[in-house]
Amino acid sequence: MELLTAARMRAVEEEAIGRGTVTGEALMERAGAGVVAAIAARWPQGDVPGRAAVLCGPGNNGGDGFVIARLLAEKGWNIDLFLLGDEGKLPPDAALNCARWRAMGGTVADLAMLDLSGIAAAGLVVDAVFGTGLSRPISEHLSGLAEGLAALGRGKHVVAVDMPSGLCSDSGRALGRVPFRADLTVSFHRPKPGHYLDLGPQLCGALEVVDIGLPQLPVEGAERLARPGGAQGPERLAKRHGAHKYTHGHLLVLAGGAGRGGAARLAARAGLRAGAGLVTLGVPPSALQENAMRLDAIMLRRLADAEALAALLEDARVNALCLGPGLGTGPERAEGTRALVEAALGAGRAAVLDADALTAFEDAPEVLFAAIAAGQGETVLTPHPGEFARLFPDIAARLKGAAERGPAFSRIDAVREAAARAGAVVLLKGPDTVIGAPDGAVVVNDAVYARAAPWLATAGAGDVLAGLIAGLMARGLPAPAAAESGAWLHAEAARGFGPGLIAEDLPERLPAVLAALGL
Repeated sequence: MELLTAARMRAVEEEAIGRGTVTGEALMERAGAGVVAAIAARWPQGDVPGRAAVLCGPGNNGGDGFVIARLLAEKGWNIDLFLLGDEGKLPPDAALNCARWRAMGGTVADLAMLDLSGIAAAGLVVDAVFGTGLSRPISEHLSGLAEGLAALGRGKHVVAVDMPSGLCSDSGRALGRVPFRADLTVSFHRPKPGHYLDLGPQLCGALEVVDIGLPQLPVEGAERLARPGGAQGPERLAKRHGAHKYTHGHLLVLAGGAGRGGAARLAARAGLRAGAGLVTLGVPPSALQENAMRLDAIMLRRLADAEALAALLEDARVNALCLGPGLGTGPERAEGTRALVEAALGAGRAAVLDADALTAFEDAPEVLFAAIAAGQGETVLTPHPGEFARLFPDIAARLKGAAERGPAFSRIDAVREAAARAGAVVLLKGPDTVIGAPDGAVVVNDAVYARAAPWLATAGAGDVLAGLIAGLMARGLPAPAAAESGAWLHAEAARGFGPGLIAEDLPERLPAVLAALGL
């Protein structure tokens, strides 16, 4: 599923209208009808006439609101309609639908004068003030109205048309003090990045995307939602018949010292469950016995330092590495961790760098990026927001604080810039995980709405994700597809397990997830 920015959505509509495929009037009518149908489907009483307040803005989103008001009124609803701005300055299609509303006896009140008492009796509130393409913060009055609606809570359903007003459709960031909070957001043709990023899932409520008759053609350069196997689909994750273990790769996971091996063991277990033919845990001599007591299918190798790692990597069958989980970053370990990372990258193998392998370079991220470029192997960086800020402080700073204008700088923008700078795939973790490749391609893993996986907020979950991606790279998946697939499988495993999840459960859930894909 593609995600269309406001500019791309406008271009799709303008091209269809320009070709004569559809008219703006028809699109507005279908959009309004789609919202009314979604209301009826969402709530049992949604098709039972009641009282509704429809808040219309000065653009075509407001025009959708006029259609919604008319169609609800035709079903017997009592409608209070409020307009922000001058009725005489509405764009043509919105003005046409305003006139239709007037022709059936509908009245238009001034939204700028509205207070909560004006909609207290309404069981349904339709927010059609600002949809996509909002470029400035909403007014203090509208922010106050949004706060009041949220405070009313029970017994009142708020439906947003395209986007909750005050939410940037490209970034999911607030434009203004308080955006509207919806119980249901109905968008058109394709979802927008802001539905999935930042505040979007919190403010949109449930999300429905309805077809309004635009051509179902791919949009060049558009971001999309992640799926297993990447663009080629789940079949890419199947194992080949007649192959042997080395055909599916040998993954090496590096572990930290005594008492610090749990994170690496989690990563190794995930890599094995992802289908790597062999997985070896490389450990310092002091941690050899500890890890030997905990491992069976995962092999063990004494690995004292970067020199020993370089010697081990003379075996060309070791084709992928995972470094970082539990590796160590204290004053006594940071230098050794950096040396291990540089040795791994210098060998030109596929590599996943997580946790300590990233933090070890916080004082000199350019050294890490130079090592990635020199090594010429595919590399995936998997930072959480704190680690991202250590490696890309200037980019992270642009994501903090209030957004002054739209389209606001987004996690998509941030990851795209970071991937280009690092010369690696960057996976920025979170419920709205964003994965970017150096060539500019970006996907969003949608662990929100129906795919929400809040149980992933547990220690060790990120270590499992790193190992899962590394296991897929050992099997030969290109770095972008491995990161995308790993993020999708990770969330799906958590959803399948549910409450009570701990990190150890994730690798054990993967067989069921893969089986459900028909593999």
